[in-house]
Amino acid sequence: MPARSEAQVYETRFRVRYAETDQMGVVYHSNFIIWFEVGRVEMLRQMGFTYSEMEKQDGTHIAVVEMRCRYKAPARYDDMVTIRTRLVNVRDSLLHFGYAVVRDEDGILLAEGETVHLVVDSEFKRIPLPQKYLASFLQAAGKN
Repeated sequence: MPARSEAQVYETRFRVRYAETDQMGVVYHSNFIIWFEVGRVEMLRQMGFTYSEMEKQDGTHIAVVEMRCRYKAPARYDDMVTIRTRLVNVRDSLLHFGYAVVRDEDGILLAEGETVHLVVDSEFKRIPLPQKYLASFLQAAGKN
């Protein structure tokens, strides 16, 4: 049996904006969910296609059906952070992403989480992931 390779980790860096913080100067918790989406969308771009291409060219959507976030340390205004995104699992019509949000200055893990997505058409009917994307997702997950 061939050895399974490791899942690739895709990184996206940005600076925390003032509007993302609460009155205590800490990033409001729901912004981490938005950051997960940023990491996921940028991961696809780094894989060679965009989510909007999937939607427009193939009528393929990846709908969130489950989400989890565990907060470890506060992020604050003006911090540089990196979102590390990886594919945990890929199935015919299901994608499972994992995320770690790290502060660049000190390497502290700020949050970690996961999202699970169903592949659906524009009518929200479950469909298999088109073959042209499946190969890329399997490779990114280390399942090639």
